[in-house]
Amino acid sequence: MNFQVTVLKILVSYPDGFAVMDDLKRDMALLATSGRDWADRTRRLAARVPDLDIFSQGLVARERGGWKITGEGRAVLESMEARPPIDEQIEVAAVEPSGGAIPPLPQPAERAKRRRERRERRREAAERARAAAS
Repeated sequence: MNFQVTVLKILVSYPDGFAVMDDLKRDMALLATSGRDWADRTRRLAARVPDLDIFSQGLVARERGGWKITGEGRAVLESMEARPPIDEQIEVAAVEPSGGAIPPLPQPAERAKRRRERRERRREAAERARAAAS
């Protein structure tokens, strides 16, 4: 798995392109364990920009306990994901395993819903604990 491409893909999936470190680590762990398809995909994308360095090139900025993708980072990611020329498509098609669909990243609305549900469960558990202590 290519770490830098994965960071760009994770950050672009957040509404403002910003994620705190805990969310980044969780998403990174999820993708790292999601199987070979993700690793192969990020390797192919990274091969299109061999000298990729997300921090020194200003593609990702460190802010308030997290990282944020910049406009330039979005542009580089879009160019990596753009359809390759016909010659490259034929070469990649011969290497890719057949039927290996890559699942999309969870959408921000789904993540927000899960976070709200977790917060609500924690709040309810804290209220129960306070009530039991009284």
